[in-house]
Amino acid sequence: MVDNKERILECALELFSNKGYDAVGVQEIVDQAGITKPTLYHYFGSKEGLLSELLNTYHEGMLRKVEKAAYYEGDLPLTMYKLTTAYFNYAREHQKFYRLLLGMRFYPPHSEAFKIAKPLINKQVKVLEEMFLKATKDHGNMRGRQYTYAITYLGMVNSYIEVYREESLDKSGEVIVKAIAQFMHGIYS
Repeated sequence: MVDNKERILECALELFSNKGYDAVGVQEIVDQAGITKPTLYHYFGSKEGLLSELLNTYHEGMLRKVEKAAYYEGDLPLTMYKLTTAYFNYAREHQKFYRLLLGMRFYPPHSEAFKIAKPLINKQVKVLEEMFLKATKDHGNMRGRQYTYAITYLGMVNSYIEVYREESLDKSGEVIVKAIAQFMHGIYS
């Protein structure tokens, strides 16, 4: 049985991912969850607190998978394949969350939602940056470019995920190989 807190999180994710954070009011969340405003405030303190818990919960799971896949052992194409597959799999398994997080990357910088999402996105970039830094021992031409590669890679993967989300992330194997080839060409050139 789903408890009130879980129901609120599920309803908020549904509403935020379909309408955007700013377009959803607390009343709409509590109506859909079948609870009262005091119940929402009891668990989360505010709408911002609800968004923060929602993002942190899902992002933590994604970050663990990304960290594991980004472990570099001397084979950059293999690491990139594992990493890209991890992103695609997470996006497929958690489509609403991933759509919400992608959208929040482009919210106005002063907005509440952007301020909550930005540190989470920065954690992903840091993991990617560290992976590229480790790869510089085998690919000297990458030295000093790890931050740029991290940002570029994340943007590329998210673009591919967004394009193929509409078609079907289930058919992602060939797409992943093409995306990695495109990215690796840029590194090796």
